Amino acid sequence: MNLKKINPNLKQALAEKGLTEAPAVIKEAFGTIKSGNDVVLVIENQEERAEAIAISVIQRLEKAFMLSPRALVIVEDKPQALEMEALFKELAKYTNLRIFMTHDKTDLDEDKNQISLGIDVLIGTPERLSFMFGNAGFDVNQLKMLVINNTDELLRLRHDSRLYRLSESIGKTQRMYVTQQETERLEIFVDKTMLDSYWFSDDDFEEDVD
Repeated sequence: MNLKKINPNLKQALAEKGLTEAPAVIKEAFGTIKSGNDVVLVIENQEERAEAIAISVIQRLEKAFMLSPRALVIVEDKPQALEMEALFKELAKYTNLRIFMTHDKTDLDEDKNQISLGIDVLIGTPERLSFMFGNAGFDVNQLKMLVINNTDELLRLRHDSRLYRLSESIGKTQRMYVTQQETERLEIFVDKTMLDSYWFSDDDFEEDVD
């Protein structure tokens, strides 16, 4: 994929998946994401939103490290959790990153046991992750990224309070919100949870083409 200084292991997995040309938003934002800045990506295509998340997280983490999660990826529901887990495992197959997924139907005790063995990326729904972080006392000191997929939709579904609590409990880390569209509720959420945010949108590049 035509991204500057991309991890070669990630690049190989992307090529095998047939992803050799990066969408304009991902290409433009890649350097900002690698630098650890807070970003908002406005991407209309659902598949591209998921790919943007997986590419960004795998690039930032690169390899397994210690036991505690280093990236937290919040998704809307069980189907999205399963899809995101499958994508991460496919694109991280040439790394030793440990991917784990949880949702409201998984066994909570078994989830905690598996997580305690050591993971790098934790994917889950707002309800389950809020409960786990509120009750299990996870170590967030190693966390490098808080990623929220379909942020606009999660806010529309009234997950505001859960997302705010998660953000507050995590504290200082890189935040990446991936959304289908820019909304007033999203702007408020960004203002309250990010100090300095960089926005990248499909619309910007569509206008450039015109």
